[in-house]
Amino acid sequence: MVLATSAWAQAPAEPVRAADLREEVLHIAVKTQDLYGKPAEGNIPVTIFRPAGDGPFPLVIMNHGRPVKDKRGLLGRQRYEHLSRYLVRKGFVVMIPTRLGYHETYGQSDPEDSGTCSAMRPEPVAMAASDQVLQTLDFARTLPYVNAQRWVVMGQSVGGLTAVATVWRNPPGLVAGINFAGGTGGDPDNRTADPCNPRALESLWRSKAASAKAPMLWLYWDNDKYWGADNPKRWHRAWAEGGGQAELHAMQASGADGHSGLTGDMDHWVPLVEVFLARHGFGTPGTVVIPKASGFANVGDVNKVPVNKASIDLTYSRFLSGTKPRAYAVGPDGSNGWATGDWAPGRALGFCQARRGVACKLYAVDDDVVWVP
Repeated sequence: MVLATSAWAQAPAEPVRAADLREEVLHIAVKTQDLYGKPAEGNIPVTIFRPAGDGPFPLVIMNHGRPVKDKRGLLGRQRYEHLSRYLVRKGFVVMIPTRLGYHETYGQSDPEDSGTCSAMRPEPVAMAASDQVLQTLDFARTLPYVNAQRWVVMGQSVGGLTAVATVWRNPPGLVAGINFAGGTGGDPDNRTADPCNPRALESLWRSKAASAKAPMLWLYWDNDKYWGADNPKRWHRAWAEGGGQAELHAMQASGADGHSGLTGDMDHWVPLVEVFLARHGFGTPGTVVIPKASGFANVGDVNKVPVNKASIDLTYSRFLSGTKPRAYAVGPDGSNGWATGDWAPGRALGFCQARRGVACKLYAVDDDVVWVP
C-alpha cells in the first residue's frame, strides 16, 4: 500500500475539463478476474465527451494502453482529448474508462497481469479489459443521450487488444472496431521491437477470429518500439486466417516511436478512419475544414488580429515563430489557441475552445490569414 500511495502522489494533476466537449467524469462499478482466477472489482472513472444537443448519439468506447511497470502508477485519468474532439465532431459520444489497476485503483489489483515474459498469457488480459468495456456499455445504455444500438469500440496498445477482444465477444449494437497499435507484452526500453511471446497473441487471435462479426480497421506504425514492423503483420494474418475481418494499414514511421502514432500522426490516420467509418454508416465528417485565404490581412500584421495585445505578445508571436504546419484560432470573446505540427488546425481550435466552451474559428493557417469577420 505504501508503494501505491507513493506512485499516486506523483500522478499527473487532474486536467482542466473541456467545456466545449461537455466533458464529465462518472464512476461505475466493475468487476472481473485476473489470470489466476482472483476476483478484481472497484469503481473506475469513465471520461465522457459529447456533442451539443440532446441526442441520442452513436457511441465510441475508447480504451487506453498499459505502461511498463515502473510507469504504471503515473497513469492519470485517460482522456485522448484530440481523438475525442475528432469523434465528437463526427457526432459520437465518447466514453473512456480508466480500467482497474490504473489511476484511482492503482495498487488495489492488477487484472491485466499476463504472467512471465516467456510464458505470457494474453487471453486473461484481453478478457479482463473487455469485461470492463462491456460493463461500460451497460452503463451507457442508461444514458438518454447515448444510442447504444450503434457503437464502435477503439483502443490503443493493450487498449487495441481490448478492442479486438470486444469484437470477438460480439456485444449487441457493435458496428465496427478500430485497433491502434494493439498488442501486449511490449517493453520499448529493454526489449525494443521484441515483445514477450508474440506467438501467443498470434495463436489467440487466430483461435478467436471466427466468432467476430464486426469489421475492423488495424493501424500499426513501422517504427513501433513495442512490436516492431513484422509482428503486427503476422497477427493480422492470423486474424484473417481465423476468419476475422480486418483491414490492416502499415503506416510509415512516426516520430521517435510509432507506438504513439494515435496521438502523433493524426494527419495520416484520420483520412483512413474517415473512409472506414463512412463505409459503416458514420459519414459525418470529423476533419477540420481549412478555409481559403480571405485577404483580411497579411499574416504578419499583428494589429489586425482580433485579440488583445497581451495575447498578441504571448500567443500570436509564438504562432508566427512556429514551424509549419501551424494554425491560430480565435473566439468571439478574445479566446485564442495555436498549434504547430500534426493536426495543427484541430489542436488550435481545441486549445481555443476548451476552457470557456466558446466556438472558435481559424484565423491563420501556415502563411495565410483565413479569417472572415
